Amino acid sequence: AQQGRVREKVYGKQKIYFADQEQLPAASDAELRGLDGEIAARSGQLQALQQSCRHMEAELKDLNSSMTTPEIAREIEALKKDCASYTEKLERIKSATNHVTPEEKEKVCREQQLYRREWRRRKRMATELLDAILEGYPKSKKQFF
Repeated sequence: AQQGRVREKVYGKQKIYFADQEQLPAASDAELRGLDGEIAARSGQLQALQQSCRHMEAELKDLNSSMTTPEIAREIEALKKDCASYTEKLERIKSATNHVTPEEKEKVCREQQLYRREWRRRKRMATELLDAILEGYPKSKKQFF
């Protein structure tokens, strides 16, 4: 700053140093246009490189998330074992002699519907009776139970 190469500005307790631009040669309009063109070209290159980098990072992420060949081989073996066990289980079920006939199944379903209907009817009657009792009962429903 004492030699005049760098300027100093004081803002309260802070001091800011910056290059003295009066000592630098002034650029002509042609040079400025040339520099602007170079900046634009470099900006285009930067954009292209950033796009390429993003593309490569996405490809790397895809490759890292996919399974490797040994992992795929292990997965295939596990799936083959599962398939074999399920096939065996299916064969055992098909060869079993104690199958339920459709008539028996229909009969069981009808009985289940009948019992469900009866249960609902009885539950509704019990709830109505309890509600009628609780209307005049001074304490809570929980204490009544």
